[in-house]
Amino acid sequence: MLRAILDDEALDLRLLVCGMHLSSAFGMTVDEIESDGIPIAEKIETLSPDDTAAGMARTIANTVRGFADSFEGDCPDILMVMGDRPEMLAAASAALPFGIPVAHLHGGELTFGAIDDSIRHALTKMSHLHFAATETYAARIVQMGEEPANVHVTGGPGLDNLHAHDPLDGDALEKIVGLPVDPAPLLCTFHPVTLESADTMKHLEAMLEAIAGLGLPAIFTYPNADTEGRRIIDRLKLFTEGSGDRVLVANLGTRAYFSLMARAAAMVGNSSSGITEAASFRLPVVNIGSRQGGRLRAANIIDVAPVADAIAAGIETAISAEFRQALKTLVNPYGDGRAAERIVRHLRETPLGRDLTMKKFRDIAAHG
Repeated sequence: MLRAILDDEALDLRLLVCGMHLSSAFGMTVDEIESDGIPIAEKIETLSPDDTAAGMARTIANTVRGFADSFEGDCPDILMVMGDRPEMLAAASAALPFGIPVAHLHGGELTFGAIDDSIRHALTKMSHLHFAATETYAARIVQMGEEPANVHVTGGPGLDNLHAHDPLDGDALEKIVGLPVDPAPLLCTFHPVTLESADTMKHLEAMLEAIAGLGLPAIFTYPNADTEGRRIIDRLKLFTEGSGDRVLVANLGTRAYFSLMARAAAMVGNSSSGITEAASFRLPVVNIGSRQGGRLRAANIIDVAPVADAIAAGIETAISAEFRQALKTLVNPYGDGRAAERIVRHLRETPLGRDLTMKKFRDIAAHG
């Protein structure tokens, strides 16, 4: 999507980078942005040094302050935010007093187990232009009182990268992850469940017990910088250190991540990537607990309770030849990989004047 904006003569990209992207503790992924040749207009330090609830609140406050300072110096014509992260809520909050219209990607979705659910819906009401991944999600945005003319079904932009995906061969991938990819490993990501933060470590331990009990090779990626995020990283370091068949990677990068998805035996954890992207690879996913509750699912998803026996049983089903065979004709419900061109067209053609920014509430009772 960023490249599509850069390539459009009518649009001028100003990319603001903050949060985990600028943290060495989370892989310093700003380096990946720069190595891809995407120009960064400004780096805004926002991340609190701790991942407690108070730390998360301070990160939100820092982000509002940082974006307010940025907008004061260079006010954009429109602010684009994606998804449900606290940083996105903070950026949109900073835009409000400036009268900056907001374009929101991935609205209308549900994730019952995380505060992300509330953040996503709040962003919908703070936004003026909506790019939904599916018809179901677009209908939900309209149900929340948004004008249908400003709600567009574009698909998920993350799938666009698949068209240009040049997969790494096994040797190159092994050098990056530090683990053989034959036999096929599990690809594991476990994020904090922010509405069940007191149980986060218990749920993580259940996943680790299941994987250890099955004796399968596994590649773990870092979690988000949410409550308990750093504790998850510390535990994963202990779980993988000295192991010949388990490894922890801070940041794989898009090419290596997709290459792993194409080769993995299954995904295990609670990442949205398992819901939105894995179907394009016909990759089985063992989705643990409530974090992704409410999201539209393809047939590759196996939902399990956050207990070791259930997780182990889910993994055994996922890696079976029968389950893989059943996914041969799977179609990803999150789009066709052409979201960027649709989004850019709407950005280019939508007037950014008073008709857009003076929002009205569309009452369903009045419109049917």
